[in-house]
Amino acid sequence: MKTVIVALLSFTTLVLSAQDNIPWRGVDGTGVYYETGLLKSWPTNGPELLWHFDGLGFGFSSVSIDQRKLFVTGFTDGKGYLYVLDMNGKLLNKVEYGTEFTGDNFTGTRSTAIPHEGKVYVVSGIAELFCYDINTLKLLWKKNYATDYGGENTKHGWNGPPLIIDEKLIIAPGGPTHNVLALNKTTGDIIWSSEGMKGISGYGTPIFLDDQEIPQIVIMMGDHILGLDVTNGKMLWSYAHTNRFSEHPNTPVYSGNRLLFMSAYDQGALMLQLTDGGRKVTPVWEIKELGHTTGHMMKYGDYVYGPGNRINWYCVDWNTGKVMYSDNTIGVGNIIAADGLLYCYSEKGEMALVKPNSEKFEIISKFPITLGTEQHWAHPVIYKGVLYVRHGDTLMAYKIK
Repeated sequence: MKTVIVALLSFTTLVLSAQDNIPWRGVDGTGVYYETGLLKSWPTNGPELLWHFDGLGFGFSSVSIDQRKLFVTGFTDGKGYLYVLDMNGKLLNKVEYGTEFTGDNFTGTRSTAIPHEGKVYVVSGIAELFCYDINTLKLLWKKNYATDYGGENTKHGWNGPPLIIDEKLIIAPGGPTHNVLALNKTTGDIIWSSEGMKGISGYGTPIFLDDQEIPQIVIMMGDHILGLDVTNGKMLWSYAHTNRFSEHPNTPVYSGNRLLFMSAYDQGALMLQLTDGGRKVTPVWEIKELGHTTGHMMKYGDYVYGPGNRINWYCVDWNTGKVMYSDNTIGVGNIIAADGLLYCYSEKGEMALVKPNSEKFEIISKFPITLGTEQHWAHPVIYKGVLYVRHGDTLMAYKIK
């Protein structure tokens, strides 16, 4: 399935049936889940908990879905595992893929597993990329970002789920030689390699713009944002953007020839305008206060909703960068959307249903996530009327339809 970044998110006019393949942040990577008929409010104690699966271990990777199966990674007993569950939370299969990221900088799995056309791709926090048969979990091939490509990353390990465009699997090892790569998704062979700006990997995943004169990959590396020709990896443009950790986990937001990037550690949000058919960029606005390590953003109409560095939740005018409001009613966290409403999951374990409103942070309902362990960082997923919430060791399924 060709990945397409939707140019305009309109929940009231765009109605798509539920998809059967859900990779990182939904079918198009925007965090929008195209389902209708979902609950417009929740009971005081939250929607019905259908089931929960315990035993995933440490990690904050999100759930992905394909062939009516759930895929999620976790770190337990000193090893990283890929788990496969059925839609009722029963464990169907699991495979040990090896060592995972450990230490003071948040032990556990990071990158969301990506199922695609009979395979599933896993990136570990210590720079290994695995390709498995989706049914048997037989290892088909693997690569190591550091030893195979000279990759260099941040102190928090590798993240960034790969992006699939036709036959290409786009990854970003970082480093001076194979800074960004397109691999053959079937064999793992290199299709093209880009030196980029030779900096370290930025911890995030790229997006694909297919509506420019030159279709391109856009990715935040450690110290620069890059635009690369999807055909051959040639660098079309770059823009300097860094922070004290050279780390940018958030996926860019694209709409109407504009790109919005959100960085953390007081670097903030940056809007760039694509010009000359996608060959150049110019800055539009920048707001230091707006940005978060893992939260992402949602564009709804002419406004952007999301978490901040110094304020928990905000609304910003997409065109001007004007801050419409800031709000600390719930803790800072991550955000997705479906059926005209926002789902905000705070780091304090609060799940809130929020109405898009440029005048105030309008919470309709909220409930606490009480199961699980460690950080509330994994992004929720919606599939066929069920809200999937991963909290460390536990995956929960809530009925929201």
